[in-house]
Amino acid sequence: MNVLVWLAGILLVLMIMVGGKSGARSFFSLFLNFGVIFFTMFFMLDPSANPILITFIASTLIGCISLFYINEVNSKTIIAFISTIITIVILLSFIVIVSDKLMIQGFGEEEEEAIAGLSLYIGVDFMKIGASVIIMSTIGAIMDVAISIASTMHEVFKHNPVLSKKELFKTGVSIGRDILGTDTNTLFFAFFGGYLALLIWFKDLEYSIGEIVNSKIFSSEMILILCAGMGIALVIPIASWINANFLVRTTKKTEKI
Repeated sequence: MNVLVWLAGILLVLMIMVGGKSGARSFFSLFLNFGVIFFTMFFMLDPSANPILITFIASTLIGCISLFYINEVNSKTIIAFISTIITIVILLSFIVIVSDKLMIQGFGEEEEEAIAGLSLYIGVDFMKIGASVIIMSTIGAIMDVAISIASTMHEVFKHNPVLSKKELFKTGVSIGRDILGTDTNTLFFAFFGGYLALLIWFKDLEYSIGEIVNSKIFSSEMILILCAGMGIALVIPIASWINANFLVRTTKKTEKI
């Protein structure tokens, strides 16, 4: 416990040294987001609750904390928030359909021993829980891309206000292309790094490549990675389009005044 406190203290000091007040807010936002996730899990235990709706509400709260609390309320954070919410709605709808078609909900045969002494009648829709897990795992990356595009496009337009809506949109997409590759790889290695023990387990069980690819656990993890990549790819044009429209419209209104 003492080690955890020391590590938290070192992280706080480093974040304040680098980010100042914004760094301190970023540190405390970790605890606020943890609280949101904790209550999300608590509400999902209710059999009558809809995990998809709860996930959407939780994502909205996390977006407010991560964007408005850390970076304050301004045009950049508002646009990034709207772009994030639109992307999450599209992604949630898609994930629910994909999860249902692939039938990856529930437990795989590798987990039989672990759950042998547990009751399986817990009244939870595992398909919707799976969709919730994917969204909660990707919301951070989606917000990161959205705010990066919004900040850069605002800065570009500030130094070159004669750019048209089309040119601004192309600029946003160009910025997004540079972010897309690195963020997708980051998610890929984060997920596979966390499940390295699973791959070693498969090797220990002498699974063939075909058995690994067709296993429920591996499929669910691959869906997590692929859907996360899709979320990042989706938010780029959405954020670019909203930013381009906002910046050009605001300039026209200012000129009329």
